[in-house]
Amino acid sequence: MTETATTAAATEAVSALERRIDMTVVLADIDKDVDQRLKQMSRSVKMAGFRPGKVPMKMVAQQYGGQARSEAISAAVEKAYGDKVREQNLRVAGYPRIEPKADAVEGQLGFTAIFEVYPEISLNEVSGEAIEKPTLSVTDVEVDKTLEVLRKQRTTYNATDRASENGDRLVIDFVGRKNGEEFQGGKANDYTVMVGGGMMLPDFETQLVGVKVADQKSFDVAFPADYQAAELAGNTVQFEMTVKKVEAPLVPEIDAEFARQLGVADGDTSKMRAEVRSNLEREVKKRLLAKVKEQVMDALLKVNPIEVPKALVQMESEQMAEAAKRDMEQRGMMMKNIPVEPSWFTDQAARRVKLGLLLAELVRSKDLHVKPEQVRAIVDEFAETFEDPKEVVRWYYSQPQRLAEAEALALENNVVSWVLASAKVTETPIAFDVLMGNAA
Repeated sequence: MTETATTAAATEAVSALERRIDMTVVLADIDKDVDQRLKQMSRSVKMAGFRPGKVPMKMVAQQYGGQARSEAISAAVEKAYGDKVREQNLRVAGYPRIEPKADAVEGQLGFTAIFEVYPEISLNEVSGEAIEKPTLSVTDVEVDKTLEVLRKQRTTYNATDRASENGDRLVIDFVGRKNGEEFQGGKANDYTVMVGGGMMLPDFETQLVGVKVADQKSFDVAFPADYQAAELAGNTVQFEMTVKKVEAPLVPEIDAEFARQLGVADGDTSKMRAEVRSNLEREVKKRLLAKVKEQVMDALLKVNPIEVPKALVQMESEQMAEAAKRDMEQRGMMMKNIPVEPSWFTDQAARRVKLGLLLAELVRSKDLHVKPEQVRAIVDEFAETFEDPKEVVRWYYSQPQRLAEAEALALENNVVSWVLASAKVTETPIAFDVLMGNAA
């Protein structure tokens, strides 16, 4: 270890979270450190014509002097900065920005370290906050609705000679012309469209009903005034359409074959309903908790307005941008030349950072630390949907990152429970379709 140069430092509060430390480094001590570094280098440096350790110091200094001086100055500044941070018990967020100063006295170098610190958090009461806790019990009605959705998801289509009806699937060719000229985006071959699906403009949709295979139709379509393509907005154009296929939907019956499709090997429909109910109860529980959790986090942010370090928000934004990019790549998108800017996530990142700091202080001050059995209960709940739950549990406990996710979820649950015990909670029934996002 080399000795670092003698330094002096003074700290100034620039804003609520930003700090500035002015430092001076004695040049004579820097020179001593440089000599020590060069001597250490000379023991192993290699140069043509010399054996290792036998290179003249003058040549070592010529080639490595700049590097040694840069390292010596960096070490001195880092020591001065670190000493001051420890001396004042500053909780530094992110990395400092080091800037040179021009007004140092002769024989010294001057620097300024500019950095942010974590905010001091004093938690406020949530007892005055109102939280609506949605409630829903899964009954046969909800099971039946879910089975109906599952049936429709497994709809198949068969060719038919009859005229098309709502719910049918068509395969068509079409071409659109404005003033007799084809326009961009107005032509397609072998285009699949659902009758009554709302995929086309209203004037086009009405032409999809009552057609048969090989029918050819010409009709006008009026584009709305706010249509995204300016050259078509507010205009009426002419379309020609040829029907190539009409396919009628076939929704499966709830029978043994349907049960087997849902993973019940022996086709027992009673077992199928029991499994659907169990999965539905698990999903309902998760969604109810998510709605409560969002209100709890909003309440914590409301009663504890805090300023957070820009450095932490920037780092969180960058991580979110990278995660979004990876997610899109996993979905098959080519992201090589598509930018995903961290600035898109700034607001969400700031919220995450604020909540992270508030939750950490709440856990510390209210002793809401996670217990091993709470983590295990969450892992067991994750695992029970798999064929071999024990294997899934082993996998979680062998993957620190996955286990950390379960621990974070357990911690959030502890916070939610504590807030609900303190706030004004009102239980409010919620409709199944609203909770599941099927209200439309």
